[in-house]
Amino acid sequence: MAIYEFKLPDIGEGVVEGEVVTWHVSVGDTVSEDDAVVDVMTDKATVTIPSPTDGTVVSLNGEVGDMIAVGSVLIEFETIEGGTVPGNTVEDVPVEMEDTPVETAPPREEERKPELEKPSRKTITPAPQIAPVIPKGTGGPILASPAVRKRAREAGINLGTLSGSGPAGRIRHADIDAFVAGGGAVMGAPPSAYSIKRSGVNEVKIVGLRRKISEQMVKSAFSIPHFSYFEEVDVTELESLRRVLNSSRSEDQPKLTYLPFIMMALAKIMPEHPECNGHFYDGDGVVHRHEAVHIGIATQTDRGLYVPVVKNVEAMDVWQAASDLIRVSGDARAGTSSLDDLTGSTFTITSLGKDGGLGATPIINHPEMAILGVHKAREKPVVQNGQIVVRRIMNLSSSFDHRVIDGADGARLIQHLKRMLEHPAMIFM
Repeated sequence: MAIYEFKLPDIGEGVVEGEVVTWHVSVGDTVSEDDAVVDVMTDKATVTIPSPTDGTVVSLNGEVGDMIAVGSVLIEFETIEGGTVPGNTVEDVPVEMEDTPVETAPPREEERKPELEKPSRKTITPAPQIAPVIPKGTGGPILASPAVRKRAREAGINLGTLSGSGPAGRIRHADIDAFVAGGGAVMGAPPSAYSIKRSGVNEVKIVGLRRKISEQMVKSAFSIPHFSYFEEVDVTELESLRRVLNSSRSEDQPKLTYLPFIMMALAKIMPEHPECNGHFYDGDGVVHRHEAVHIGIATQTDRGLYVPVVKNVEAMDVWQAASDLIRVSGDARAGTSSLDDLTGSTFTITSLGKDGGLGATPIINHPEMAILGVHKAREKPVVQNGQIVVRRIMNLSSSFDHRVIDGADGARLIQHLKRMLEHPAMIFM
């Protein structure tokens, strides 16, 4: 037997340290070469690091949330006699990209030039998953988030014995609560909200992607003086156009929602509102107004908030915009986004769909200068030509960086967008 010290590999791209997000092993576990041992998040991505050898875990250096320097000892293994002991060179250890944090400030123009000369597109693949337990009689996999699985594993609860109350039978924390409250009996549904007095406090450490989101939101909210502007838009004609186009679309064309039309309208009018499309870097006091319209789409996933980007919307038709929107948001939810798809937005749209509510104060995605919140369209009675009629109304909530965009400029952008959406033929003229 020998002790092998496994050091944090050089993940590349100038990364000097990583944050421990998840340990897949514990002290005393026996692992085989290439088994996943730890997830580490860097400024670039989250990587799953495999074991370089067969052996038993002797020690883990670092708690979840700790920062580990590249080259520092990460895990100590007691290697199996006669087994292969790798060298301490970290270049031989493969790491698997899992996902990328919420968009951070893109490089400045002078930093971007080498990338333009030699574009690089990394495909990010999901981390290997442990085969799920199949509940008796269901014939399908258990649906549960990693947090729920970890909690059940630590509590010694077999998820296969629980009935999920979420969509498609997804098991939630409430289902585990019901199981525990019932003394281990399988419960068909969570207990009534008033049947049990609750007094517990769960401490959740902010690590990984959630920490990155937190840092980005603090930077945006406290470094950018926001002003918000609200408007309602009559999308009755747009709804009619959307229905006609959807009824006549070909099999290879996606179903249209409102978002592709909004994206197209913004791309068309941005040349008249250049102050709203681009980046403002606090340090050098320079506004970078972009001619290209790269629209970020705030997307909620099981792992947190991502902002995948639809590039060059100004060069697309509505079908292309819809297809690329579906692709980048789908990849973000699946954890297969490329780095290119998660960087470079010049304007962001955030929409909660059916949960869109009536209004919000969206936070600008630093270093951008504006963001648009889209709310659920509703049929409402309105006065038109002295008569009360039913029209389909959508609320818009927008925020602007008041350092570089005056209130009148932000209002003009939204009023221009309103005219385009209320008379949708103008989008295509």
